Amino acid sequence: MAGLGVNIDHVATVRQARRTDEPNPVWAAVEAELGGADCITFHLREDRRHINDQDARLLRETVAVKLNMEMSMAQAIVHIACELRPAQATLVPERREELTTEGGLDVARLRDRAAEAVRRLHDAGIEVSAFIEPAADQIQASADAGFDAVELWTGAYANARSQPEAREALAVLSSSVSAGRGAGLVVHGGHGLTYRNVAPVAAIAGFSEFNIGHSIVSRAVFVGMREAVRLMKELLDRHGPREVDS
Repeated sequence: MAGLGVNIDHVATVRQARRTDEPNPVWAAVEAELGGADCITFHLREDRRHINDQDARLLRETVAVKLNMEMSMAQAIVHIACELRPAQATLVPERREELTTEGGLDVARLRDRAAEAVRRLHDAGIEVSAFIEPAADQIQASADAGFDAVELWTGAYANARSQPEAREALAVLSSSVSAGRGAGLVVHGGHGLTYRNVAPVAAIAGFSEFNIGHSIVSRAVFVGMREAVRLMKELLDRHGPREVDS
């Protein structure tokens, strides 16, 4: 069964709507852990639109499971990550005008810059993942740049408008998981996954972890964070690939 990383950025988004002190994303992380989260993910953006530096420090001090910091390759952010030392850093593209991270980091084009960021993060004892589109050139470039893992963008599947389009996207994800593992990378997945659409992706063998945020935080409004995480974990377990006895 693949692990579940819970992205708590959207809890901070609600807080920032009123520029107040609640809801607290650090409390949300605790509740997510109690619900069974295997990883807590947060994105410290350059514009600090949701998670801020204090949140990041408190998360580092309190999270008991794996802590995954999504981040750009900006020098200042890399410096903060090296000081903070989360268990994992995931390098993502970042544009100020976007609502959320769209598409993957173009590691093939930015290989030298990515490799330098990976080197600095490795020197700080941090495992490094690249959030990339499920494409052979991006997977190979990530391996060449020294990444430990890749997180495959599942947006093409999540945004599919027809069953044939969804099936094609799932086939691409499946082959990309195999390619990533063949290149010696740990393979994660995420973007646009919900309670309604996660089952076919969860059934793909080879994923180690899924990072899911908006859907879990949305469900938590009605049932609480602990229960929302438990429900998603249940879906991953129910629909995940099964080992075949030899």
